[in-house]
Amino acid sequence: MAKITTASLLNMKQQGEKISTITAYDASFAKLFDQAGIHAILIGDSLGMVLQGQDSTLPVTVEEMAYHTRSVKRGVEKSLIIADMPFMSYANQEQAIANAALLMQAGASMVKMEGGAWLNDTISALVERGIPVCAHLGLTPQSVNIFGGFKVQGRDNDKAQKMIDDAKALEAAGAQLLVLECIPASLGEAITKALTIPVIGIGAGKDTDGQILVMHDALGIACNYMPKFSRNFLQDTGDIKSAIALYISEVTAGNFPADEHTFK
Repeated sequence: MAKITTASLLNMKQQGEKISTITAYDASFAKLFDQAGIHAILIGDSLGMVLQGQDSTLPVTVEEMAYHTRSVKRGVEKSLIIADMPFMSYANQEQAIANAALLMQAGASMVKMEGGAWLNDTISALVERGIPVCAHLGLTPQSVNIFGGFKVQGRDNDKAQKMIDDAKALEAAGAQLLVLECIPASLGEAITKALTIPVIGIGAGKDTDGQILVMHDALGIACNYMPKFSRNFLQDTGDIKSAIALYISEVTAGNFPADEHTFK
């Protein structure tokens, strides 16, 4: 596998090839995933929950994200590295530019931000300064207190249409990738078809351009619970390398997510 870039992912969408993505937080797992052929690795602010034992992603800091980004970078040769911008690290443009620069300098090739069209100007400012952006719609964990918990989003027509409109606006602002989390499969398909940039789903159905899972969920080692949208690939195989190989092959073949991992 050649080194993956944003152009590589766009070409995969255009060719109808599925994109496999997973989170990692250290060099050892990052190297294992990279060697298995994963297309992109996200250093997620999910580390607040799966590494630190927090009840949300909100306590995670930019410094912590930069530390884990540096660690992951040391294990990666080919996968695209994406780093989450943590809670309130992009409340205004100046703050977003400064914090995104720190994550890029730590080894990221792209930063990810949660939010709709209100991010347009910030995304444009980042892209103008050479910082690629992955947008994130649907269940955006940094807004868990607004949602009143971790709930499926976009089930009524007005909210679904707003999400489609937001997705188009984020693409127009310069986002080169979009993550959709915990939305009905039909909405995931509609947004994927409406955009030219790749769309990666996590609980957004099988018709997105690719899938992402938190590594702890994909390996069945999450300490709290297994989300409906995930699957324990380690249980199916017995060792981590085989589990990740199975995850990639199941995404590539369109077998994951199956109906039992999908929201209606």
